[in-house]
Amino acid sequence: MSAAIVANAWSPPAGGNEPLRIEVLSNRADLVSGGDALVEIVLPDTADASRLRATIGQRDVSEDFARRPNGRVMGLLTDLDEGDNELRVQVPGAEGARITITNHPIGGPVISGEQLQPWFCTTEEHALGEPVDDRCNAPTTYDFFYRSTSPIRPGLRPYDPDNPPSDVAMTTTDQGEQVPFIVRRERGTANRGIFDIAVLHDPSQPWEPWAPQRGWNRKIVYPYGASCGTEYTQGSPSGVLDQDKLGQGFAVANSSLNVLGDQCNTVISAEAAMMLRERIVEQYGEIRYTIGSGCSGGAIGQLMVANAYPGLVDGIQPNCSFEDNWTTGAEVVDCHLLLDYFANTSPHLWAVEQQRSAVTGHASTSACVAWEILFADRSDPGRGCGVPEEQRYHPDANPGGVRCTLPDYYAAVLGKRSEDGFARSPFDNVGWQYGLSALQSGLITAEQFVDLNEKVGGVDIDFNSAEERTTGDLSAIETLHRSGQVNDGRQLDRVPIIDLRGSSNFEIHTDYHSWSMKERLKKANGHADNHAVWSAHTPLVVPPSVADESFATLDRWLADIEADTGDDPLEVKVLRHRPQGAVDACYLGTRKVTDATACRAALPYFAAPRIAAGGPQTNDVLKCHLKPLDRAAYRVTFTDAQWGRLRTAFPDGVCDFGRPGVGQAPSTPWMTFAEGPGGQPLGPPPTSQPFGS
Repeated sequence: MSAAIVANAWSPPAGGNEPLRIEVLSNRADLVSGGDALVEIVLPDTADASRLRATIGQRDVSEDFARRPNGRVMGLLTDLDEGDNELRVQVPGAEGARITITNHPIGGPVISGEQLQPWFCTTEEHALGEPVDDRCNAPTTYDFFYRSTSPIRPGLRPYDPDNPPSDVAMTTTDQGEQVPFIVRRERGTANRGIFDIAVLHDPSQPWEPWAPQRGWNRKIVYPYGASCGTEYTQGSPSGVLDQDKLGQGFAVANSSLNVLGDQCNTVISAEAAMMLRERIVEQYGEIRYTIGSGCSGGAIGQLMVANAYPGLVDGIQPNCSFEDNWTTGAEVVDCHLLLDYFANTSPHLWAVEQQRSAVTGHASTSACVAWEILFADRSDPGRGCGVPEEQRYHPDANPGGVRCTLPDYYAAVLGKRSEDGFARSPFDNVGWQYGLSALQSGLITAEQFVDLNEKVGGVDIDFNSAEERTTGDLSAIETLHRSGQVNDGRQLDRVPIIDLRGSSNFEIHTDYHSWSMKERLKKANGHADNHAVWSAHTPLVVPPSVADESFATLDRWLADIEADTGDDPLEVKVLRHRPQGAVDACYLGTRKVTDATACRAALPYFAAPRIAAGGPQTNDVLKCHLKPLDRAAYRVTFTDAQWGRLRTAFPDGVCDFGRPGVGQAPSTPWMTFAEGPGGQPLGPPPTSQPFGS
């Protein structure tokens, strides 16, 4: 749907009396990968397509183009050289056109920058055989499955095209097409990951990108995988054999690089989605729109890709969501520091659970405990991350070894420190007044507040406890904000969003994250009317019936936008066509309730350590500007001794939330790191240029 990737695929280009024009349909012309590209030649009405001549360098590719059954002149170019390929097209009696197609290796990278090393292939574990090169490429495979007419043979079963079973069921797609319920799953490699594409496919019938089989509705469901890991391996794709969605005519596709539990670099995740989208367009046909899904890290994947790289996914359903991995990571570190302080530094002051939980901002400290159990070790640079022990970092035995932290996994984005080659780290807690809201509301005493903030400390680059607060790398902080890796929601106003949330205030998926994302949308775009939160009493995820309602609502929303061919901006169309039911709601028993007060009472949400430290509800500040301590700003009375200790704890001042965070600025979409850390905006897509007749 976004011109950031291809010309709007919802309506084919018009010819008329316009000059000859070349459209690269499968991706931007400068981001093509794998040596092929689906291309359309838009001819003037008077031009004869049979006399078209097309060349790439000295190679004649005229025969790759023809007027197809859809009435358009299209061709699939193959065997492109790595690097620039100039395509020139001419027809008698008209100006010619040319465009440069820049081809990247199928193993990547395209926009994500220098690839992580070492990288361990998993092709053999996923029935692709041994890799053929050091980028984990392997031959593509195809498997078939079918649904049986027999009620005692449920699910999708293996199908042999050479010996077809006699009990193949039929299915009717959402376009009213009745076809055999046979599914083909394509499995291949791209960008050092493994991808799967599943779709209704009759093996007895042809399929061309300009003439897809009628079982495909030209829509994609794209599931993102959960968690957040930094594994130096190819990983495993999540399942694509979604019988319900496939039976409706959707293709289901994803890459192992979209499973954040294996690979939590969302720039690489976006790159993988872009390359897989290109594969689908080239081999299956143009896409009407793509719907994302996924819980936890899968929600991060959707929200981050949709905002930082708009056009790769058109509507999203984040479930048990977090806004991004960096502000969530700050919560993990804050929880680690606070729990260590409560238990080991001043336990005599913190015997009351209500006081401890008030400092964390959560309903209970159990949320921080869950973060500590599940994720604190992932900040240990030598923990493993799929790398043999002899190659891992150790501060003494192997200081040059592979480091497993999230910043190190983002080294191509953030850059490295000159003194040791470790990735620049954005974590910063200088000036943060932990427990400020609890102090101001009278839940904790002045002595507790002072003791906490003078002793909580920070962490060093290896995640060891440190007496001093941690100072983040300014370059890393600026890069994360500028590139949208701290998700400001600035591009999300063009995306229909239904945020699904089970009630989970006592573990890591606390409910406030959905509402923090809503506040970010309001801050960036002046509203959050394209963002509906649907919550339920069920743990973690909503009931299946609510998920089904959400998917149907989102599909209808996108279809109505698609049908709107007017010239208004996409963000206007998103609001214009929002379905009546796409509003904030909670499910209480069997009732869908849209009264915000009733929902908040039934399903309360809380905050996080940095919100409880006086930070904004958006929770989007990595590093704060500082202001002098002001005794009059507190609702409690400090003794002179306490005030002196507080001044020592904050020698340069405390956070000033009347100003944006340090390095915080509106994000720029489509940043590329191909030229190195820090990144550059990709800029407008290449277009064809005329040359003399």
